[in-house]
Amino acid sequence: MNRAWAHAAVLSAALTVIAASGALAQDKPPAQVTQVCAACHGADGNSVAPANPKLAGQFAEYLQKQLRDFMPQKGKKPARESAVMNGMVANLSDTDVQVLASYFSAQALKPAAAANKDLASQGQKLWRGGDAAKGVPACAGCHGPAGAGIPAQFPRLGGQYAEYVAAQLQAFRSGARSNDPNGMMRGVASHLTDGQIKALAEYAAGLR
Repeated sequence: MNRAWAHAAVLSAALTVIAASGALAQDKPPAQVTQVCAACHGADGNSVAPANPKLAGQFAEYLQKQLRDFMPQKGKKPARESAVMNGMVANLSDTDVQVLASYFSAQALKPAAAANKDLASQGQKLWRGGDAAKGVPACAGCHGPAGAGIPAQFPRLGGQYAEYVAAQLQAFRSGARSNDPNGMMRGVASHLTDGQIKALAEYAAGLR
């Protein structure tokens, strides 16, 4: 009995050390972050440039998918093409992808803000109710009322830069971005006007 208790105590202590090491690893940026990601996305995933998305607090599953989509697969071109990102991820291993996604997902988001209240108000109506006349569903149905998203399915958009969200909607609309499952986002964006895209992006930036 004493041996069993002693064994349990040692095992518990070992697990505590492992857990603490894992937490520490999340606090300190992995080498891949400082070498590949920090210049554009910030060491903590909070980019300071609106053209580059904030990665902090995003779902790890979504980040992994995007990183892999930037990579060519079996001789085929990447599912998501970017003059910058395709080169950046070219030498990442599968372990690197998992480490990066886990790290950025664990960071605290420093949210962007809506700068135009009138646009944000227009965006709110679309986000919550869609546009039935044009066949545009409510964004809240997939990305949540507060833009929190749904893990492994739909990304978190609340607090993301309006400029980045608008650029991605435009890319989906034109077909320049086509890595959305079943063409879902391309179908939605194809019905959006430039004004609606700006309004939705502005509203998303202010969501918390």
